[in-house]
Amino acid sequence: MPEWIIVILKTITLLTILFFLTKWLGKKQISQLNIFEYISGIVLGGIVAIHTVDPNSNLAYGLIAMFIWFIVPFAVEFISLKSKSFRNFTEGKSTVFIQDGKIMEDNLKKEGYSTDDLLEKLRDNNVFLAADVEFAVLEPSGTLSVLPKKENLPLTAKDLGLKLAPQKEPQAVIMDGKVLLEPLANLNLNTNWLETELDKMNISIENVFLAQADTDAQLTVDLYDDKIAVPAPTEKPLLLATLKKCQADLELFALATQNDEAKKIYSQNSKKLQQAIALVTPYLK
Repeated sequence: MPEWIIVILKTITLLTILFFLTKWLGKKQISQLNIFEYISGIVLGGIVAIHTVDPNSNLAYGLIAMFIWFIVPFAVEFISLKSKSFRNFTEGKSTVFIQDGKIMEDNLKKEGYSTDDLLEKLRDNNVFLAADVEFAVLEPSGTLSVLPKKENLPLTAKDLGLKLAPQKEPQAVIMDGKVLLEPLANLNLNTNWLETELDKMNISIENVFLAQADTDAQLTVDLYDDKIAVPAPTEKPLLLATLKKCQADLELFALATQNDEAKKIYSQNSKKLQQAIALVTPYLK
């Protein structure tokens, strides 16, 4: 068999095996590498490279070496899940850089970080003044987690005492011009609803690049043709505006009528509707 064919076959074989080995090791192996995982990744790649470019190398030896470098990280990961001390040894521990607003100089030196390195990491977290930080810790993955001081944190609805409606993640119901039935079912919607909403926008499914629906059955659409403007969902704002108009009309009717009984009924219903509006406003904004 020609050597170039041998190289092609060995390359495809080893790359396929490497793909599955990496997948079995888990997403953590890809996203956050500790020292041991980093070394394992380099060695596995090296084994594949050596045995693909050399047609005279023994494929069986390459497979054995790959298996060993797969099983060792897998075993280390398994033991790490069971033992914190072993996990600390293989993955390392977090190091506090700022505590109670004070920079821990000894910990910086221990990790080989200069003041410039610390400031750079803080800027990565959109913090430009070290005095604004209450707590900062260097994670084993090398990222710096930062907790700003309370007065430097952005206001939240909880801080303002506001009650907001619960919100779940939107679902992609059309992708690349094709309807996705499972996400529609997750939202208790169907294709008839989808077609009706698209008809309101005068859009056909084939022209939709991406469409997403939320738990309030509001549909947002992105078309293949970027020059065509698609209106934003208006159902909830229109509903809120309609409720407010009805409440205002009841107040006007109460002022306009001369009948005391009717005036009383209008006023009572106006107050009830005002209370209902206050309750649903967080859900309709």
